[in-house]
Amino acid sequence: MSRIPELVLEKLDPEQRRLYDAIVSGPRGKVVGPLRVWLESPVLGEHAQALGAVCRFSTSLPPRLSELAIITTGAFWRANFEWHAHAPMAIKAGIDPAAIEAIRTGKTPQLKRDDEVAVHAFARELIETRRVSEQIYARVLNLLGLKGVVELVGILGYYSLVSLTLNAFEVPVPGGASEPFADRK
Repeated sequence: MSRIPELVLEKLDPEQRRLYDAIVSGPRGKVVGPLRVWLESPVLGEHAQALGAVCRFSTSLPPRLSELAIITTGAFWRANFEWHAHAPMAIKAGIDPAAIEAIRTGKTPQLKRDDEVAVHAFARELIETRRVSEQIYARVLNLLGLKGVVELVGILGYYSLVSLTLNAFEVPVPGGASEPFADRK
């Protein structure tokens, strides 16, 4: 059960309502998951959702690599809602379902393309060790360029914030779906 109460539009203050309207009129179209939590702090929510829009919709990384970075982050944090939302997007973007399952279970996935292998290695190493080795950094830099590496780090940071928010406030997966990390508690 979530630690955040159900959304009641009539109870929103003017700042919350402005943020709510901005979210529902944007590319997401609805206030769910971390966006619902951030509605409780409109100043944080405004900036977090704006950063999220950039990280999700406006980087130079193709959706295949963005979604790979997102699910790698979600798996590290075992963020059920995040995984539930983005694993299907990763499949749609072209990541092999078997690789996605390996990431969910903490195994090394058999990815098909060099850029996928490099992005996953970069993401996993940075998240797990808090650093990136020169070899992995050079490989990702060669494949994505400096702008792409900066954006990749932004995606990893933003989705860590998302995952922490979801976990701290125990945001459940929607519609009673099964929790992706119930077997990894």
